[in-house]
Amino acid sequence: MTVVNFDPTRNNDDLQEEESTPGAGIRVVLADSQAIYRVGMKKVFALEDDIRVVAQVETLQNLYAALQRYPTDVVLLEGQLISGTIDAIPELVRQAPEAKLIVQVTETDESNTVELYRRGVRGVVPRSISPDLLVKCVRKIAEGETWIDNQSISWVIEAYRSQATSLTDPKVQPKLSKKELAIISCITRGMRNKEIAYQIGTTEQVIKNYLRKVYDKLGVSDRLELALYCLHHELLKKYLVDTDIPMASHNEPSQPLRAKM
Repeated sequence: MTVVNFDPTRNNDDLQEEESTPGAGIRVVLADSQAIYRVGMKKVFALEDDIRVVAQVETLQNLYAALQRYPTDVVLLEGQLISGTIDAIPELVRQAPEAKLIVQVTETDESNTVELYRRGVRGVVPRSISPDLLVKCVRKIAEGETWIDNQSISWVIEAYRSQATSLTDPKVQPKLSKKELAIISCITRGMRNKEIAYQIGTTEQVIKNYLRKVYDKLGVSDRLELALYCLHHELLKKYLVDTDIPMASHNEPSQPLRAKM
C-alpha cells in the first residue's frame, strides 16, 4: 500500500511517480486536522488489500489541491474542516465529481446532517466509529451506495416533507424584509446587481449578500429560479398590497434574466 503525505511544494516528477504506483483498489484521501486520526485511519486501511490511502491532508485548501493531483474514489473528511464554509461540499463535488464524500462528525444534529446529505455527501459517520464499520462504510460508498443510519433517514425525509409543504402551502411562506422584496422586484425585471445597488442606494456587494440570503430562504439557486418562484407563488403580488417596496421607474428598459449573480 502506498501512503502519500500531501505536500504542495512537491514537483511534477514526484507526482508522476506516486500516480504510477501499481495496485488496484479503493483510492482514499484522508482529510483531517488531527494527525492522530490520520495515523489511526491509515493503520486501519493498511490491513485491507482493497483499500489504499493515496494522500493525507490537514486543511481544506490542501484537499482541493490533492483532489486535482490524485485520482480519488473516497474522501474521508473531518467535519471541522468545513465548519463555517457553506460552499465547501458543492465545491469539492464540482472539483472531483467521481470522488464520494464521507464526513466524520463529533456529534450529530438534525440540521447539519440534513444539509450535508442535501449538498452531496454520501455518508455522515461519528468520529468514534469502529474500525470494522469504517472499512465497511468506505466499501459501500465506493460501490455507489449511501451510508445513512435510521435517525438520519428520518431527519432527511422530514426535511423534504417540510420543504414540499412550504412550496405548495400558500399559508407557509418565508419571511422577507422590505429590502429583500425590493431586490427581488428588480431581479424579476432583469436588472443587474450594479443597477439594483444604484436604485436602492447601496453597494453591489451588499446586493450579492442579500441575494444569497434570499436564495437560502426560498430554496432556489440562481436568479432565474428566483424569478420563476416569484411567478409561481405570486410573491410580489402578495406583498405589494401591504408593503411599501421602492420600485424603479417602469420607463427603464427591462433586460433578460441571468442565471448567475
